[in-house]
Amino acid sequence: MSNKKEVSVLGLGAMGVVIARLFLDQGYKVTLWNRTADKADALVARGAVLARSAAEALRASRMAVMCVYDYRAADAIFAMDGVAAAMDGRLLAQLTTGSPKDAREAEAWAHRHGAAYLEGAIQAAPDQMGRPDTPLLVSGAQAVFAEAEPLLKVLAGGIVYLGEKASAAAAMDLATLSSIYGTMLGFLHGARIAEHEGFDVAEYGRIVAGIMPTFAGFLQHEGAVIQSGDFAITQSPMRISVEATQRILQTAQEAGISTEFPAFAAGLFRRADAAGLGGEELAALIKLLRK
Repeated sequence: MSNKKEVSVLGLGAMGVVIARLFLDQGYKVTLWNRTADKADALVARGAVLARSAAEALRASRMAVMCVYDYRAADAIFAMDGVAAAMDGRLLAQLTTGSPKDAREAEAWAHRHGAAYLEGAIQAAPDQMGRPDTPLLVSGAQAVFAEAEPLLKVLAGGIVYLGEKASAAAAMDLATLSSIYGTMLGFLHGARIAEHEGFDVAEYGRIVAGIMPTFAGFLQHEGAVIQSGDFAITQSPMRISVEATQRILQTAQEAGISTEFPAFAAGLFRRADAAGLGGEELAALIKLLRK
């Protein structure tokens, strides 16, 4: 069996190149494979070995890290000549972005072919990799994670192990992305308010950045409220948000700017109020979303 200073990297997109470089920087023997071989040139010049096939790359090391565009691309690699046979005895850390269903199916495929499997979700840009706080969500069998953790820490110091269900990392990735996109939609509507009122959108961005730590603490509190199931008012009564989102909608209507986001938000809060949730903590809105 290969020693622990060997790793194979499949996929040399923007993230894959950085992953391979980080392993090289830490003295690993790195075997590469990519559909387009010339993407490996700079890494080969630094000491990496370019495999002639994906199967050859997998056979070169006990552990392989795959990071390709999507699971369609990953499945195409799995279907290549010799790949299934080469999986036997290997540990695959799949860092390709996908859904919980993708992760479950990939783990089952890996197990059928004699491989250990971890699912990972990188929550950073390529230039943020390799830092002590780089966030990486990981799920899969605990013994497999324990073996892979030293290699994964080369890529990301902020590893969060989410348990044995392979789907957990992908599910948590989607949950956190939901928060990010929800925040972004609200931020962009705020930018339209700023533009309409004639104040500096960059200054608006700075103000929002300043309140984010406080907002993050509030979200953490609301998550604990949901987990506890006790929606008695502790920080923010639902009724305040019913009125606030209605004001945002009314202001957009009066200004003639897009009402799409505030209409959606105000509509949800109106329905929650009509359902009798106005006198509970803001997080009680989840009761409406559960139906």
